[in-house]
Amino acid sequence: MPETLREQQFQMAAHLRDPGVNPPPPGIEDRRLAIYRELFFNNIEGLLAGNFPVIRKTLGEQCWRKLVRGFYAHHRSHTPLFAEIGREFIRFLQERAQAGTDDPPWLAEMAHYEWVELGLQINDDEVPAHQADGVLLAGIPVLSPTAWALAYTWPVPHIGPDYQPTTPPEAPTLVLVRRDRQYEIRFAEISPLVYRLIEILRGGELSGRQALEQLAREAGVADPGSGPGQALPAFIEQGAAMLQRMHEEGTILGTAL
Repeated sequence: MPETLREQQFQMAAHLRDPGVNPPPPGIEDRRLAIYRELFFNNIEGLLAGNFPVIRKTLGEQCWRKLVRGFYAHHRSHTPLFAEIGREFIRFLQERAQAGTDDPPWLAEMAHYEWVELGLQINDDEVPAHQADGVLLAGIPVLSPTAWALAYTWPVPHIGPDYQPTTPPEAPTLVLVRRDRQYEIRFAEISPLVYRLIEILRGGELSGRQALEQLAREAGVADPGSGPGQALPAFIEQGAAMLQRMHEEGTILGTAL
């Protein structure tokens, strides 16, 4: 029999998390315990259902609740903050994938893709100092902290009840997710070149022109001095237009001071 209040609290918490394995403290009516069991679990399930509606619909109610029950019973969260519960659920799914469970192979990535919307909504990273009307080719472009270029093995924007792939495509799925000036979250699939350009700009060391020239070299675009044609100037021109569009949409804030 527990001898201290602390021991009773731990036994009660263990029972609420996994009542099939852990008995409750003695002397408490099961009818009352059932109210707490349902209340605590439903709070977590409702919170996760709001964060991951596509996963819930895709798995079906029975599999979804079983998954949440496993998370509730066995995962030890790194933070008590409600806004971070979704991120903890992703960690839980990643741990399950590493352990070789029979979850759908795309599940952890799909959870991250769904969580990104909340992640950007609550993102409070400081906006770097920048010149909003700076010349993007000449200056060093400054990326918004609320524009994330993401790469997924699985085609997560398309997974749902009617499409659940069992093998990943040959090419990764590349997505730009950003929070606009009205705090709306925008999703767009992007090309490998755009994804790589954002990676280069993230370094914060190259001017827009230098970044495009590096991208051109990586893409195998010939320098005009090495052969016929005007491939590089055309590439820079098209890249400059892309930089301008990224600036207009808010992915690029301007140039470094």
